[in-house]
Amino acid sequence: MEVDCTQAELTKTAFEDSAELPDVKDMRLEAEAVVNDVLFAVAEMFVSHSLHNAVDVAYINVQTREGNRYCLELTEAGLRVVGYDFDQVDESVLTQYHETVYSLLDSLSPAYREAFGNALLQRLERLKQNGQ
Repeated sequence: MEVDCTQAELTKTAFEDSAELPDVKDMRLEAEAVVNDVLFAVAEMFVSHSLHNAVDVAYINVQTREGNRYCLELTEAGLRVVGYDFDQVDESVLTQYHETVYSLLDSLSPAYREAFGNALLQRLERLKQNGQ
């Protein structure tokens, strides 16, 4: 079987390939954005340094305010729980994908829901005060 590419092309990293494909989201960057977006409403959240993150998949560790730990998988399909501790991927865990981190955390953590609601109320109150 002949292949029409050089050895240099074969050794390109996935990150280099993503730079050439503008429509492909880098899940590593998306994961950082997810963490920064909701960190205020959870006890702890960070992108995994132990699991293999790539252009098409990233893993996020989160501890809810209730103390429950989860390992989340982020792909183009969305976010889902893949383990019940940091850096744990359990192939037998079959959970649904959520389109947003808000939806996923809302389903896992009543304290997240409360923190998010309180933050929203505070922002609305500031807008009201600035508008008068």
